[in-house]
Amino acid sequence: MADMGAFREAVTGWAAGGPGGPARELAARLPVWAAVLLEGPSDVAAVTALAERRGRDLAAEGVCVLAMGGAMSVGRFTGLLGPPGLGLRLTGLCDEGERGYYARGWERAGVAHQGFFVCAADLEDELIRALGTRRVAELVRAEGEWRALRTFLSQPAQQGRTSQQQLRRFLGTKKGRKIHYGRVLVEALEPDRVPAPLDALLAGL
Repeated sequence: MADMGAFREAVTGWAAGGPGGPARELAARLPVWAAVLLEGPSDVAAVTALAERRGRDLAAEGVCVLAMGGAMSVGRFTGLLGPPGLGLRLTGLCDEGERGYYARGWERAGVAHQGFFVCAADLEDELIRALGTRRVAELVRAEGEWRALRTFLSQPAQQGRTSQQQLRRFLGTKKGRKIHYGRVLVEALEPDRVPAPLDALLAGL
């Protein structure tokens, strides 16, 4: 839905200090009722991919899936989109280390129920554990990055780390790689192996 993309851009500009008028106008015109607040674009890729696997078009359903550019921005976004602002229902997904930012953001927005979900380390870690390191390595090979992975694993800094830790680090070593594999890993999941935080997020929408 093109209009949902415009709404997302308007909200992002508003959060950066721009005018709120465009976002308010689009919110009044669109059937938008909920916002999914995510730390970055790789999380958006994963959430969108899982929704599509389940035959859902979140934008068409009135759900805005939004990358905030980091968890420290959550207070700003909850204020603009939650009860103090547009009055949308809020949900989200965050890393364990960012739980405090989300909790404070929900509290400051006056949201009684903290309807966000927390990954044990981060979403990539959850996905690697769900698939298993062998399967993730197979997917890296299928994506044409086997040589890059082998080179990465030969680096001294990777010695002594577990395969889980190595793969998680590998996904973050190249611009755009986490976004790409956010979708690839989700599409490879067995239906009963979806990480609990991601599954709960979608089930609640």
